[in-house]
Amino acid sequence: MQYMLMIYHEEAGWDRMTPAQQAEGMAAYQAYSEALAAAGALVGTGRLQPVATATTVRIEGEETRVLDGPYADTKEQFGGYYIVEAADLDAALDWAARCPGARHGGVEVRPLWAMG
Repeated sequence: MQYMLMIYHEEAGWDRMTPAQQAEGMAAYQAYSEALAAAGALVGTGRLQPVATATTVRIEGEETRVLDGPYADTKEQFGGYYIVEAADLDAALDWAARCPGARHGGVEVRPLWAMG
C-alpha cells in the first residue's frame, strides 16, 4: 500500500540555522531518501516552495475566489512529502519516525486511495 508522509515544520527555522546546520539537514534528508530507495520503498518525493508563494482557490456559490497565501495560518507549514510503498501502517510509521522532519516538526502519515 502507498502512504504519503507529509512533513510539517516551521519555515522560519531554516533561516535561523547556520550554513553548517543547513548542510547537515540537507545531508540527513539525502541519506533518508537513499535509504528509502535502497529498500524499494520510495515512490516519489517533493519539496514545496515557501508558504508565502501559495495561492488558495475556493468556490463559494457560483463565485471563484483566488486568495494569495495559504488557507490557514499555522505554526508549522506543509513543506514537503514522500510517497512510500509499505506493507502496512506500522511500516509506514517506522519510515515516518526515521524522517529528519520528525525531529524538527511533524510527519503526518496518510494512506493513498487506490485509484482505478
